[in-house]
Amino acid sequence: MKTLVLANQKGGVGKSAVATLLAHHLHRAGRRVLAVDLDHQGNLSSILQRSNRALSAPVTADALLTSARVDVPAGTFVLVPAADALLGLERQPAQHTPFARNLRAFLRAQAGRFDVCIVDTNPNPDIRVIAALASADFVLSPIQLNQEAIDGVRGLLHHPRVGVHKIRAVLNPALRLVGLLPTMVEATPFQKANFVEIIRHHQSLLIPIGERAGEFAFIPKRSAIAEAQAHGEILWEMKKTAARDAWTEVEPTMRRLSDIVFAKEDEHVA
Repeated sequence: MKTLVLANQKGGVGKSAVATLLAHHLHRAGRRVLAVDLDHQGNLSSILQRSNRALSAPVTADALLTSARVDVPAGTFVLVPAADALLGLERQPAQHTPFARNLRAFLRAQAGRFDVCIVDTNPNPDIRVIAALASADFVLSPIQLNQEAIDGVRGLLHHPRVGVHKIRAVLNPALRLVGLLPTMVEATPFQKANFVEIIRHHQSLLIPIGERAGEFAFIPKRSAIAEAQAHGEILWEMKKTAARDAWTEVEPTMRRLSDIVFAKEDEHVA
């Protein structure tokens, strides 16, 4: 089982939207998907529960860290939902190492039951993010095209607790950074200028897509995507032309991420 963690120290960048789209895409492609929501806000949980596609486990995500043995139902698409108890884990520093060990043991126990585990994380750099990255194969960072996102790339790589370099050096040398995924992208002069800045400073962290130079994976800002998230609908199943058009834009990115996770192409993985 491959484990992909979505992480960014800034909230509201579209982590849950990307996690939802990717989970549905992989399930549609025949993959057995386990979704874990470590963000106490529970956005991924509520979206997947509204979709009625994922089987919700009777345990919540905090139990994956606090309990030595946790099981989830059999199924091809299973969600371990968020809970308010996730907030209290950081305030138990003596238990942080056991928390990380428990999550790792849980993920290893699911290896034969699922093909991929998608983990949505909270923006706070706390034990939840550390435990997830310590056991992950991949980390993907959705970002918005603004100055805060550009400045935040340094934190993604170099944060003293949850930076990719620190996690690799201390906890998980096998962790691979898929890259930065711009979200809510619009064809405005402001965003175009910031995209140029991202390319200038961090091109190696963007995810190439297509055959032409300068083409990178992204998620556009489309009302149909927001509507699908709000109502738990599947974007490509919606009957509106706008939804079909949005999926046409999104699908290449989903296919590229799937190829990276399942090692069909690995030339870009850092």
